[in-house]
Amino acid sequence: MPITRLALPLGDTERPVPVWALRLAKALPFVVLPHCLWRLPFAVDFRMGMIDPAAPAAAPWWTPFYVVGLSVLTEALALLTTGLVSGWGEVVPRWVPSIGGRRVAPLAAVIPAVLGSLALVAMFDLYPLAWAGVLPEVGYSNGWWTALARVCITPAMLWGPIVLALAWAYYRRRRPA
Repeated sequence: MPITRLALPLGDTERPVPVWALRLAKALPFVVLPHCLWRLPFAVDFRMGMIDPAAPAAAPWWTPFYVVGLSVLTEALALLTTGLVSGWGEVVPRWVPSIGGRRVAPLAAVIPAVLGSLALVAMFDLYPLAWAGVLPEVGYSNGWWTALARVCITPAMLWGPIVLALAWAYYRRRRPA
């Protein structure tokens, strides 16, 4: 099967994107933002009321780079999810060297999205078990710190299911008729 080069504009898709999928994809960076912001004070060794006896007295020198990099990577991956509802998720943009203008195979987008969403569900969706006392949870110095942590972390639990729903919508839209 020959590789064809298409000329879809950046925002257009071959088939219409469901409105709910478009809204979810655009909202996703804002859904994970509280978690990213919650993480940033740890870069300067501010513990946000956390009581962790296993934590070292001082953070390693590379901690600020790690924490900020992790927050930037989180937002970048959330933004990358918009490819599941955009034209550049169906046809590689022309400015990409050697593959620009080529059609993206549907499974080349769906498989990483599904695997990533399952990893996110495994990572984040154990928090309710910890909050219910079934699994151990890091303690906080008072209820306000606990409440702030839960308010900031809870939206991130939606990240995996949202990506899974977007991957399903992408697959349904891109599958052969």
